[in-house]
Amino acid sequence: MLNQPNNRNDRDRAPPGALSGIRVLDLSRVLAGPLCGQLLADLGADVIKVERPGRGDDSRAFGPPFVTNSTGDATLESAYYWGCNRGKRSVVADLSNAVGREIVVRLAGASDILIENFKTGTLKRYELGFDQLSSANPRLIYCSITGFGQTGPYRARPGYDTIIQALGGLMSVTGRQDGSPGEGPLKAGVAVTDLMTALYATVAILAALNERATSGLGQCIDMSLLDVQVASLSNIGMNFLLSGEMPKRIGNRLPTVYPSDAFRCRDGDVMLIVGNDDQFLRFCLAAGLDGLPCDPRFATNALRVRHADALEALVAPVLARGSVQDWVSKFAAAGISCSPINNLAQVFADPQVAARQMVRSLEHPSAGPVPIIANPIRMSRTPPVHSRPPPTLGQHTAEVLADVLGMTPDEISRLTPEKANERI
Repeated sequence: MLNQPNNRNDRDRAPPGALSGIRVLDLSRVLAGPLCGQLLADLGADVIKVERPGRGDDSRAFGPPFVTNSTGDATLESAYYWGCNRGKRSVVADLSNAVGREIVVRLAGASDILIENFKTGTLKRYELGFDQLSSANPRLIYCSITGFGQTGPYRARPGYDTIIQALGGLMSVTGRQDGSPGEGPLKAGVAVTDLMTALYATVAILAALNERATSGLGQCIDMSLLDVQVASLSNIGMNFLLSGEMPKRIGNRLPTVYPSDAFRCRDGDVMLIVGNDDQFLRFCLAAGLDGLPCDPRFATNALRVRHADALEALVAPVLARGSVQDWVSKFAAAGISCSPINNLAQVFADPQVAARQMVRSLEHPSAGPVPIIANPIRMSRTPPVHSRPPPTLGQHTAEVLADVLGMTPDEISRLTPEKANERI
């Protein structure tokens, strides 16, 4: 049977958000699309997540770890899924049958925005493409997120974050420099291309909403992970385009200033950045390296960058003799930027992170309070809300069909998953 709503007033208790009154139909799975939908939900939009009956979003099963209930048993929601689906309502609909597609068509007709990340052409075959849906709802903003976009020779390929990091150049500039231990290209530690694509998609959707206020028309947004990765090469990409010089992997160093590197201390590691000549003088005094400013190899930042290896050989042994906290305190007092390289336990225990309330909690139906990473946006009048946990599969199907489509209980009951020929 269809899941019944467990608390239809949970959203109503939250203050209106910046996007209150905007409805989003989220047909996406895994990370980039769902994170875009979560950002819009945090900002107050009503986000309806459409999922396959039985399985739902693939990321529900991306564990361990899973959210656990009071007896320590795993729920059906992974930590991965919880990271990018809060604030949404879940509806089950099978796009492979006519009834499921009809539900999606009707929901799209009642929505402002649609987000999808199916392979190029898939939804068009289901008669759920932009041209097909916008003919019934000309105000619909249709955001399609794929690995390679809707055009070009790679458009039919599946796109995964790490593949895009490799193809789009990020891995070529990430990692220890050639000739050093552990040399070679590395992927970033988080799925940065997916995350950046979610942010770009959100910006594009908000821009389209603003334009629609004048034109009255929606439009199609074609977001490509590869496009985003290439754009995100930013200054490194521009340096290559103008100079033709291939950037090299330099580990944790910055290419423009030195000292700028990770240094081993007695009890851990620090990241240090000395940004200009005046800071270098103060750094040397704080570190007890008074003679270094007189060395002609290190007289200016440009020279320090040129002789970075020689300078590292002099600085590293000195920093290795002190503790992380000693160096952080000394350099902070001298106005030098220095930080411990924290593990995640240290990150979430950091007083600045705590002061900014970056960890909050939401109630899982069977697990009780579950921690979440908060939205980082701070707004004075319409801040993001964290009032609804990521939904269980199909949790809001009956609620949405009644509230949004005006269906009666009898009509809804005829769409139970047990009726294979007409399951939604």
